[in-house]
Amino acid sequence: MAIPLDMTQSRLGSIFRRMKHIGVIGAGAAGLCSARHILANQGMVPIVWEQSEKVGGTWNYTLQTGTDKHGLQIHSSMYQNLKTNLPKEVMAFPDFPFPEGDESFLHHSEVLKYLESYAQHYDLYPYIKFNHHVEEVKPIIKDHGPPSWSIKVKDLNSGEFSTTVCDALLVCNGHYSVPRFPVIKDIEKFKGRQIHSHNYREPSPYAGSRVVVLGASASGLDIMLELAPYAKEILLSHNLPVPIPSKLPSNVRQVCGVVAASENGFIFRDGTSAEVDIILYCTGYEYTFPFLNKDCNVMIEDNVVKPLYKHLIHSMFPSLAFIGIPFQICPFPLFDFQVQFFLKTVTGAYALPSKEEMNEFVQKDFEGHCNFGQPSKHFHKMGSIQWPYNDQLAQMSGIAPLPPVVSKLYKAVSHSRQSMLMSYKTASYRITGLTSFERVK
Repeated sequence: MAIPLDMTQSRLGSIFRRMKHIGVIGAGAAGLCSARHILANQGMVPIVWEQSEKVGGTWNYTLQTGTDKHGLQIHSSMYQNLKTNLPKEVMAFPDFPFPEGDESFLHHSEVLKYLESYAQHYDLYPYIKFNHHVEEVKPIIKDHGPPSWSIKVKDLNSGEFSTTVCDALLVCNGHYSVPRFPVIKDIEKFKGRQIHSHNYREPSPYAGSRVVVLGASASGLDIMLELAPYAKEILLSHNLPVPIPSKLPSNVRQVCGVVAASENGFIFRDGTSAEVDIILYCTGYEYTFPFLNKDCNVMIEDNVVKPLYKHLIHSMFPSLAFIGIPFQICPFPLFDFQVQFFLKTVTGAYALPSKEEMNEFVQKDFEGHCNFGQPSKHFHKMGSIQWPYNDQLAQMSGIAPLPPVVSKLYKAVSHSRQSMLMSYKTASYRITGLTSFERVK
């Protein structure tokens, strides 16, 4: 049952009509962007809950794996030497460029500094409750209009619980922290080590080992390159339709996806096999929202979060938004457009379609995705469609779109990554106009 609107909440409602309180779960890039734009809207104030001691979310590197001092799962999947696979020239929030510098591909510590500077510049720190863990979110159903939200949180330092009521809620808890593991026949027989990239930190423990790196997306390729100088042999296991076209280290060979395990190794989809010491799962992450009460009516089916209009707004409860669900994107710019569009709907500057119309749109979008030959689990995967998506959100929000050079440079780097995987991060770029850039080294 959803929470009824009692007299106390009615009194709160009269206050909120004067000042809208907007909840934000998480103080990573998406949460900071949310707080920044909430503050930019007169009559709104953000309340941000962050379970760690600092801003940055997944960009907060820690050598620690497993659980933290509060018994919570370590959130970040950063590893020691990680550098961005996108140049800073396309990564930035549209209104807050990265500092000038010779390097385009930044160490993760530089991205964290950028997010800290962003929070400082927009004076976000007073609105962030650090060391606060969101325990439960419930809708407060009203006679008219979208629901308010009851957010129960735990102060991790004192152990005390409190509940706050907000007019709207932005969920910004990220989706790169709960590992996804594939089903592998007889995996329990394998006597070697198994580790997910979420818990990978640095390459020295892999010295002299034969390693299967399972997965050839961004983290799989990046970690493979980092392991190559240390490992005896690396088997890059994937089911891509064609092999990675780039030159690879001499001790790396590409094999089909893993289908079964033995005591000493693995069997691949084409029937071949190999003896290995370690399997490193670079198999992605799960969408998870453990704090959402069942009354929130959020479902995750085959890696699809439902029911989300524009991959963003809950169609039944349009005062609830999920920032950053799409993947294979330029994240910070996309967050910015999503947040601004959602806030336009909260203020009433943009009128959303009816619940039925939104659900019909989502269903047609999903069917079109599947009819185009894409697996349903990749519904939130954008790639090239992120640009019209961003442009549409910008148009509906009445704000400026990204300059065309952003997509142009993004595509050029994607091509470079495919053909020169081992060296593409040594390049540096400079944007020279709305549609032009140059490579400076």
